[in-house]
Parts: sequence; structure tokens; C-alpha cells
Amino acid sequence: MYLTGRQEEILALAKTEGRVLVEELAQRFSVTPQTIRKDLNDLCDARVLNRIHGGAIFPSGKENVKYDARRQIAAAEKQAIGRAAAALIPDSASLFINIGTTTEAVGEALLDHKELMVITNNINVANRLRIYPSIEVVIAGGVVRGSDGGIVGEAAVDFIRQFKVDFAVIGASAIDNDGALLDFDYREVKVAQAIIANARHVILVSDSTKFERTAPVRIGHISQVKTFITDRCFLENVRKICAEQGVRLIETEA
Repeated sequence: MYLTGRQEEILALAKTEGRVLVEELAQRFSVTPQTIRKDLNDLCDARVLNRIHGGAIFPSGKENVKYDARRQIAAAEKQAIGRAAAALIPDSASLFINIGTTTEAVGEALLDHKELMVITNNINVANRLRIYPSIEVVIAGGVVRGSDGGIVGEAAVDFIRQFKVDFAVIGASAIDNDGALLDFDYREVKVAQAIIANARHVILVSDSTKFERTAPVRIGHISQVKTFITDRCFLENVRKICAEQGVRLIETEA
């Protein structure tokens, strides 16, 4: 496909930031939103971008979007999801917090909680919570993934299996229409599966862009969680699965 100069810039932005939005692009290039929508439609028709509500994302394929870019994608939505998840967790609870930018938002929202025991394989979560004396932080051992501070591998799995906690906060890189929860790194998936197996109440936190993505490794199924918190669930089949399997669905933008 032949790309115009503007389309090449849009594609480069999507690669860097993970997501581009119609209104922001219209302002950036001083053109109408309709013009940008046509550009995005052309790029999506060529399968170099994937359409989402209000914009487009760079397709995930076999590799995840870079960590810094993931932090920027749906940042406001992740903060709202984090607050909603934190509201479900009482003081004096024990919990796992897994790898992910949305799970990190939950950690941020827990800072005013008291007497928590937080077990995590996320260095960013541990580093943020460790300075609060009312929160005990326990960090898993294992291989540290340089790209995002996640601790993965068999040592982390064995460590997680030592605990049985009240809550687990997990994320996913993609959610399929059949309810499958997907990720990119099989080592990370092994840890996530151990977390699910060793928590009484599993909370899945994921913004709606994850419905637009795909990833190659299966974590599990949405029926394995007790609560699913997202900004907006526009996949009717996922909504149906939640209703049928007794999964509480919380939409922060509802």
C-alpha cells in the first residue's frame, strides 16, 4: 500500500505510543476528524493498524507494545479501574498483584489502605508500596524482565504457590470473544496461573482496548475470575459469559 506522508507519521506514532486517537491527530495535523478517520480506515484496511473506539492501535502480533507506551494507553481508564478494584479490597486483606500497567494502577489506588499484605511479582508495585508502613510487601524471586520489571519463571511460580490469599489482581494483554485471557510471555502466564489457583477472590482488571488485541499464550478463561472490572465491555459474548458463569462485571464508564 502507498502511504501518504501524514499516514506514515500516524503509523510511526502508533508504533511509538501504542494508540492514536482521532481528535488528537486532527489537532496535530490541523485537519478534520473525518480526514483522520479516512486515514485510519485506510491503515486498518491495509492491516497495519487495528481500529478501536475513537482511534486505532498498533497490532500486537507476537510481541507486546513497549512498557512506556502501554502506560499511556487508556491511562485515565486504568486509573478509574484501579480505584474500582481498590474499593473491593478491605483493610487487613492479603492479596497478589500481578504484572501489568492496569494492575499497577490498582496498587496506586491502595495507598490509603491499612494493614495489607501484598505479594507481587511486579517490581514497580513493590517499589511504590514499600515506603508505606501500613502495607507489608512481599516480592517474588525469579528472572526480572528488563522491559517492565516483571518477575517471571519457575522460581516465581514456586514462590507464589506458598501462599493462599484473600484477593488476586490480575491483568491480560488480550481478551478473546470466547472469554479466553491471553498474554505474550509463557513464563509470565505460568505465574498468572499460579496466582489464580491460590486466591479466594480473583479480580481481573483490563481496559477495553484489550478486546481489540490478540496474543498467542493462553492464561485461562474469564469464568475463572470472580470480578471483572473494565471501562466498557462492548463484546456481548463476553458480557453473556460473565452473566452465565456468575462473574461480577463492573464497568467504570457505565
